[in-house]
Amino acid sequence: MLLGFHGMTPLTFRTWLTGLLLIGGVSVGIAPAQAAEDIILKYSILRESISVQELGELSRTGKVSPSLKSYLKLAKKDPEELRHWLNRPFPVEQTTLSNVLNSFFGGYILNQVGEVIHTPSKHASKEALRGAIITSAAEDNTVQLIEVLENYPTKEVHLEGDRLMELYQ
Repeated sequence: MLLGFHGMTPLTFRTWLTGLLLIGGVSVGIAPAQAAEDIILKYSILRESISVQELGELSRTGKVSPSLKSYLKLAKKDPEELRHWLNRPFPVEQTTLSNVLNSFFGGYILNQVGEVIHTPSKHASKEALRGAIITSAAEDNTVQLIEVLENYPTKEVHLEGDRLMELYQ
């Protein structure tokens, strides 16, 4: 067991982070002042916007919007695979999660992920990500990627596709 993460080995935790990054490749308590509305995917000179609401609809009902369908087709990804990653629950005690994310190790991981997933201004990205994850665990002691995206405390979540591909490789 890794620091109170129920059944999560270091490999499982890494898999969860990879899933977080994988979702960004397709297109990724403290209550946020506002919820994220859009994921802005930047790759080379391209910049695309994916609605968090559309991802939420996919995660809850399986319904794929026309714009999301075109993104998934371009990425050669199955909507059910994306739905699986969005909904996959990771049991974790909120207090333990908060302690881990506020530790040196947690700060290091958040800084690394914050290079890929960040606020529009790139300021306070670590804090925004930490808040979104902890808020996601608040109600039921589980974290789902869709909750993290919906709880991200800025209107936009920016994903650096170039950095994402470097980390993925």
